Amino acid sequence: MYGETSGPKAVGVIAPTAVAAAASMNPQGTIRFQQRADGVLVSGRITGLRPNQEHGFHVHEAADCAGDALGTKGHFNPDGAPHGKHDGHAHHAGDLPALKADASGVAEINALVKKLTVDAGPASVVGRGLIVHRDPDDYTTQPTGNAGPRPGCAVIRAE
Repeated sequence: MYGETSGPKAVGVIAPTAVAAAASMNPQGTIRFQQRADGVLVSGRITGLRPNQEHGFHVHEAADCAGDALGTKGHFNPDGAPHGKHDGHAHHAGDLPALKADASGVAEINALVKKLTVDAGPASVVGRGLIVHRDPDDYTTQPTGNAGPRPGCAVIRAE
């Protein structure tokens, strides 16, 4: 769908955090990152979301999913941009498209993200946290989008 698929790859395996039960969620799934000439293809499937709801989805600075996943720190933002919608002009590198759960609480993602890389360097996703938030991202509240607690987390690792 998005062109060449032979670049470096990374993966994050989403698991529930300590706040998942309180959020009435049990997020689980695998998200893959594939380097392309024109960006990174982010693809995968997550189950255990709130049915028929949207959830904020972001790459975070650190790879610490312990407890409530607050150890992942803020959104990954190597260029110091304001928070915004991933396909908008100004946004964090870690601002990903929202997860839109179906009636069964399942969401799929297949999006090309321009500000990330899988290769080593300042924009690399490898060694970062990947967070599923409880609430939708409002795309305006700085610096987080007001997306709420972090019931799902993954550490992104090179494949």
